[in-house]
Amino acid sequence: MNRFTKFDTLKLGLTMFALFFGAGNMIFPPVLGQQAGVETWITLAGFLITGVGLPYLGVIAVTMSGVQLNDLAGKASPLFAMIFPLIVYLAIGPFFGIPRTATVAYEIAVSPFVPNAHETLALAVFSVLFFCVTVWLSLKPNKIVDRFGSILTPVLLIIVTFFIIIGIVNPVGQAGPALEPFTEDTFVKGFIEGYGTMDAIAALVFAIIVINAVKLKGITDRKEITTITMKAGSIAVIGLSLVYAGLAYLGTTSRIVAANADNGGDILAKLAYALMGNSGLYLLGLAVTLACLTTAIGLTSASATYLSKIAPIISYKKFVFIICGFTTIISNIGLTKLLNVMIPVLIGVYPLAIVLISFRLFDRLFRGYHEVYIYGLTAAGIVGFFDMLKAFDVQLGPITKVLEFLPLFEQGVGWITPAVVFGLIGFIVAFAQGKPRIQ
Repeated sequence: MNRFTKFDTLKLGLTMFALFFGAGNMIFPPVLGQQAGVETWITLAGFLITGVGLPYLGVIAVTMSGVQLNDLAGKASPLFAMIFPLIVYLAIGPFFGIPRTATVAYEIAVSPFVPNAHETLALAVFSVLFFCVTVWLSLKPNKIVDRFGSILTPVLLIIVTFFIIIGIVNPVGQAGPALEPFTEDTFVKGFIEGYGTMDAIAALVFAIIVINAVKLKGITDRKEITTITMKAGSIAVIGLSLVYAGLAYLGTTSRIVAANADNGGDILAKLAYALMGNSGLYLLGLAVTLACLTTAIGLTSASATYLSKIAPIISYKKFVFIICGFTTIISNIGLTKLLNVMIPVLIGVYPLAIVLISFRLFDRLFRGYHEVYIYGLTAAGIVGFFDMLKAFDVQLGPITKVLEFLPLFEQGVGWITPAVVFGLIGFIVAFAQGKPRIQ
């Protein structure tokens, strides 16, 4: 009889930690800490709900529905199950998430040591090497959990933990008063900052890796897979929360040594140098590269697995090469322009992801009615569409005045109330028609 041991659960939990702990997430908490100052902890509480809790629930929602995002999206309609997953996988994978891993790793780990005259060549060489390693480690998806859980994640955790401990034992400064925008409604501000990580979308992509890892042990019962995923996910949640708290604390001490820093990566680099000199920069560079690499491997493997299922004429391995070849080019030309397009698109997609996750978790309460999903997703999608246009700097004219009546629209989450209200209307419509409970 196949069993999922405690050690297997630990490895899977560490793998989930590594999948979500990309370099983008690594640089968010220091900015939060530096700006929130003495209000950091209440702000961090809000951040952890949407930046850690929501992605965890996203993986659970997929495991409760089946094997992949299509199964979850199918709760709304077959058409939605065809279109939405493809948009998510392409957006968070080869068109955005994967290219960004190489550029972020380069900018923090390599760029500080490269003369300006050689930046273009250095980025080209680095991205080729980075994606060669990504291809090598992605070609055998069955080995991902072992490689992450046994090797890459422990090394990453050791480096980050060491860096945090040094910063706690020998702080380079102290927390100051909160700065804008964290001078009021700090919990809500943190909540929205966590929402901005967009890890809920990544969770829908990464779920297939987690589920396949459990199935490799011969476990096929959906309830058992969900239970194992919840246990492993709890390890990832604890690890992410502790690391984010440590990095946020470092941010609170950084105002003097990292004054006028451009971003979270700049804050970390200046902190690393202040704490350990060039050795600190080397360690930070290694940690960032590992964090980016684990995310790149996870996104590549998940995207290749999904695409090979909807286009079986092309094998998983071929898709790995196609994705990494494409993202190598994008990493070197046009990434800035691509980001200007993809970030607004993700802003438009994100409300749909959160509504889908939330409704699936409460599926039993509304009898699994498709109408609840369809009405709620439609309402969220319409508001999300206007959020996307707003991110593209499109002038909405009188539409803006109407949308401003929605609670939290200015904060970018005005879709919440319409989604809940129209989801309730969908339930009333289905119930009035006497439809039976849907399993």
